[in-house]
Amino acid sequence: MTDALSLATIQLIKATVPALEVHGLEITKRMYERLFQDSAIKDLFNQSHHGAADTQPKALADAVLAYGRHIDNLGVLGGAVERIAQKHVALNILPEHYPFVAQALLGAIQDVLGDAATPEICAAWGEAYWFLAEILIGREAAVYRDLASQPGGWNGWRDFIVKSVADESEIIRSFVLHPADGKVVIRHRPGQYLGFLFDVPGYGTLKRNYSISCGPNDQSYQITVKREATPGIPPGLVSNWLHDQATLGTIIKVTPPAGDFFLEQSETAPVVLISGGVGLTPMMSMLEAISATTPERPTWHIHGALNGRVHAMAARMRQLSTQAKGIHTHIFYASPEAGDLHGEHYDEAGLINADWLARHTPIADATYFLCGPKPFLRSLINGLAAKGLPSIRIRYEFFGPTEDLTVAT
Repeated sequence: MTDALSLATIQLIKATVPALEVHGLEITKRMYERLFQDSAIKDLFNQSHHGAADTQPKALADAVLAYGRHIDNLGVLGGAVERIAQKHVALNILPEHYPFVAQALLGAIQDVLGDAATPEICAAWGEAYWFLAEILIGREAAVYRDLASQPGGWNGWRDFIVKSVADESEIIRSFVLHPADGKVVIRHRPGQYLGFLFDVPGYGTLKRNYSISCGPNDQSYQITVKREATPGIPPGLVSNWLHDQATLGTIIKVTPPAGDFFLEQSETAPVVLISGGVGLTPMMSMLEAISATTPERPTWHIHGALNGRVHAMAARMRQLSTQAKGIHTHIFYASPEAGDLHGEHYDEAGLINADWLARHTPIADATYFLCGPKPFLRSLINGLAAKGLPSIRIRYEFFGPTEDLTVAT
């Protein structure tokens, strides 16, 4: 790997930015079309991100554009590189997979840009691709080594057995997973997720990520999954399979804990955990960890649900806020029903908003963790920024390809 890109390459990449602004999505869609002609490579990816909404091609187009814009100052992309590396580890992406992506990407650039994709431009993008690929490969190798060296550690796919199943609401169910080999597991960082490989009859190999919804321990993991309304790709094929088919004794293949969205357990500074719907899953892991290790840590958990029928893990939330002195829980129901009692089941009717958060949480001191649907996140992230919360103290996670959810100014 070279220490730096050549000046000629940097200049050529910068010159292609206007074309990427116009044709970036078309290029990434074509890249995946080329890539997925190989079924073995297609099976490496989470296909739920490649449906009619084009969420993964859009996310990749944004990432490629950001790379082109900052090709002369790649330090600003450090956070994005870490998120990509963590996703790759959860999917068990290996160095031998990178040449397939290079071939598909360069072919897509030529297909879309035609004669404008001169040999010089293609050579520059080839150099730029492999420069970034080597950075990712190096980081992923370090993550793989770290995971394998930890107590209970492993790389790749490991068999886990479903040991218990519990309904958390009408549409959300928890699954406790123990390793089939009976050995210990890595103590995850609260907020991280696991990668899963499913063999669903009629659909073949499917991959998904699910957040761990329990506190760190060396015996098991728990995931808490919402049943999506419509089976298919997307959405809901795997979530419906889990709800309908995963019973005691079902074996599921799992990669080690991954992700850069996590709570530092050694710290005691105030935190605010904000979740919407099934976005509560990483927050429950954080709350479990705080209750077990730093119960006096100033913690606010603000959760929003539609109503009591779909509010998952409500009893556990209340239990944690009771047994840990520092935890304060506040519940919003968007549309409370007749059986939902104000002051008992929920505290506020309506949606969580930045004005309420600014009045009731320590915006001057705390780090904010957010997880939930994209509109929920976009509104709160930008609302909190408008209230003066620095971006360095805003951490967020959502279920899908990572995007920048801040509003451009």
